[in-house]
Amino acid sequence: MSKITASMVKELREKTGAGMMDCKQALSENDGDMEKAIDWLRAKGLSKAAKKSSRAAAEGLVGMAGGDTSAALVEVNSETDFVARNESFQQMVGEIARVALDVKGDIEALKAAPYPGSEKSIEDYVKEMVGTIGENMTVRRSACLEVGEGVVATYMHNQAAPGLGKIGVLVALESSGDRDKLMELGRKLAMHVAAANPLAMSEDDIDPEVAERERAVYMEQARESGKPENIVEKMVEGRMKKFFKESVLTSQIFVMDNETPIAKVIKNAEAEVGAPIELKGFVRMQLGEGVEKKEEDFAAEVAKTAGV
Repeated sequence: MSKITASMVKELREKTGAGMMDCKQALSENDGDMEKAIDWLRAKGLSKAAKKSSRAAAEGLVGMAGGDTSAALVEVNSETDFVARNESFQQMVGEIARVALDVKGDIEALKAAPYPGSEKSIEDYVKEMVGTIGENMTVRRSACLEVGEGVVATYMHNQAAPGLGKIGVLVALESSGDRDKLMELGRKLAMHVAAANPLAMSEDDIDPEVAERERAVYMEQARESGKPENIVEKMVEGRMKKFFKESVLTSQIFVMDNETPIAKVIKNAEAEVGAPIELKGFVRMQLGEGVEKKEEDFAAEVAKTAGV
């Protein structure tokens, strides 16, 4: 069995809001596996964490670049937020975002592409900047959306500088209607996506593993009620319907009026735009999403610093 350290318990508490002893038991029951421990606490109703996105722990910046019919996002990680405020780092992320647009978000092509004004590839340029700034940095991911006719609207939340921030969103709308009104709608939808964090555009687009994981948690919770299996199944189906409704963009309730489903918001806008509107896609990129910060034992860290 894996050794359960105080730092592991602390990390689990920060992620779930559960009590210390509950966190210790969850880790013990799941052989130190953090993800399984989180699900164990959720199934027991002990986790107070509503969103798993709060587990993001990397620093750096999300960069954005785009025109009317295409836009790209890129995430460049650093070890500290201090570096993210460095002008040289910010300029670098902005340049990388512009190249991401040129290579249509292909991460491998992005890393291999020449850094603007340099003979080095972006990957090599970033390595050189590591030596200059004195902190590890990585180009982690990139994404791009484009439409033939219409707009790709953008929104950057927690903006540190133009086109740079903590959460970047792209929303692609295909339409032959008024471009200004279409862009206004797209920006509002992008702000909604930043706030509501949908998992997919439609129910069919949700990762089957994610859906199955939710179902397993709901099943465990329902069975603990002691009700017959046929009632448990109905309870789980009801919870899953709610999960899909809250997770799918088109069925989410618009955060700006708190009453209209997004699908209807788009349909209602067609009269003002003057043409049918099709939601072609969206991307939400949050800094550090899915990256775990390495937690060291505090006593060991002090000892290491002291040269013990």
